Amino acid sequence: QVQLVESGGGLVQAGGSLRLSCAASGPTFGSNAMGWFRQSPGKEREFVAAISPSGFTAVYADSSKGRFTISRDNAKKMVYLQMNSLKPGDTGDYYCAAGATIVKIRTGYLEVWGQGTLVTVSA
Repeated sequence: QVQLVESGGGLVQAGGSLRLSCAASGPTFGSNAMGWFRQSPGKEREFVAAISPSGFTAVYADSSKGRFTISRDNAKKMVYLQMNSLKPGDTGDYYCAAGATIVKIRTGYLEVWGQGTLVTVSA
């Protein structure tokens, strides 16, 4: 089973950028679709983005489109979330997750979660 560790969170002002990283270990990484979710106080867990095992296909939440980019480097066993034009509403704990396919990630059928990294966007 793949193991995941997120990093890259921090405090930024609205309009700023952050790049989150998810480091994976284990032999199954290249077979996993990967995704990012976020959880903000008082809010439900929210899908952010997902990417296919090959990295050829990506999907985004409506709130993420045009601002966030998910990518992966299978040779390095890394997944990234580039976040631009950040808004206060983007604040939350961001979690990397692994699943069999993008569809399974999008619908909540997840295999592994990371520990999360906190993103705080100040107005």
